[in-house]
Amino acid sequence: MKTQISRRSILKMSGAAALAAPLYSKSALASSGEVNILMWSDYLPPEFIAGFEAETGIKVNYTGIGSNEEIINKMKATKGQGFDIVSPTNNRSLQWGPLELLQPFDMNKVNIDAVNPAMAKIGTVAWNFADQGSHWLPHIWGTEGIAYRTDKWLPAGDAPSYGDVWSEENAGKTMGRAHSMMLGAGLYMEASGQMEPGSVWAAYGDEDTMRKVWGQIADWCISYKSRIKLIWNDADTQKNGLLNEGVVVGQTWDGPPLALKSAGEPVHYQAPVEGAMAWVDGISMPVGATNTEQVYAFINYAYQKQPAGKAIDSHGYNSPVLGADTFSGDTYKKNFAEAYPGDSLANLNPWPAEAPWYADVRTEFVNKFKSA
Repeated sequence: MKTQISRRSILKMSGAAALAAPLYSKSALASSGEVNILMWSDYLPPEFIAGFEAETGIKVNYTGIGSNEEIINKMKATKGQGFDIVSPTNNRSLQWGPLELLQPFDMNKVNIDAVNPAMAKIGTVAWNFADQGSHWLPHIWGTEGIAYRTDKWLPAGDAPSYGDVWSEENAGKTMGRAHSMMLGAGLYMEASGQMEPGSVWAAYGDEDTMRKVWGQIADWCISYKSRIKLIWNDADTQKNGLLNEGVVVGQTWDGPPLALKSAGEPVHYQAPVEGAMAWVDGISMPVGATNTEQVYAFINYAYQKQPAGKAIDSHGYNSPVLGADTFSGDTYKKNFAEAYPGDSLANLNPWPAEAPWYADVRTEFVNKFKSA
């Protein structure tokens, strides 16, 4: 599940080097009304929202969430009503397709040439439901790896490990999100010879294999559960854990710890030796969206280099917009280089697509771990 990837290929993919002229002019963007957005809780900094509202006259009603399950459950409960934009992660297409709760985009209204073509292709391939076209556009990308307090702990080698979250050395001072922390434990088990190499990725293939592999993972995690201090579920919980809850090492997203690092806190984030998990969060339009023109205005503002680049400095994640990094500050560029030293970018693990059965069975094992 490794992919050869670099910062240059991620942010500046050649091939489509010349950006097409925006399909929306400033006058066309000067709309009005409102747009209702259900999105990850730290993705739209106040400055980004203010800039969009000033340029378009469109009011943003922003509801923050912390998991894909929240998005799916809200949309299932309302049958796709109530929001104009939702933000599922790229690997959830197999769960969304059968629900029929999203509508395809009119790509004539989207400046898709402004973004990394490899990320744009995710929508046209994995999210092209019933051959109706793309139901997903790339918005923010990032990774999940290891964050730590540099004033309290340093890794033994050049890079931390997922195993550091479960180690005796750090007992009672670590955190993670239950399901991904368990997957990270599986990768550590493989790397340390406690499980057959390739088992974690093989588990995505069929339910029997998944139950066997996750049975091993769950048993191992339960045996070391007492060493975990905090289970997080959103960006704020991660930040609070590192700043106020005595957490020294955690398996986290890249954005929250890098935002703390940018603010001068003694926090570092780095891809672990087993490889960071990579994801792309997107923009999708529910079937019940009522402000569709405002949705396209939002997308095309988000695909402008300057606002996308300025947002990077605030939330700490990365943008698929080509050239956005040129509008970010030196702190972002330094943080990026230090988070992914050496061959870290070449060793990213793209988060595999999850079938509905996989998500359901994983929930069984996660609940078993939590209740142990």
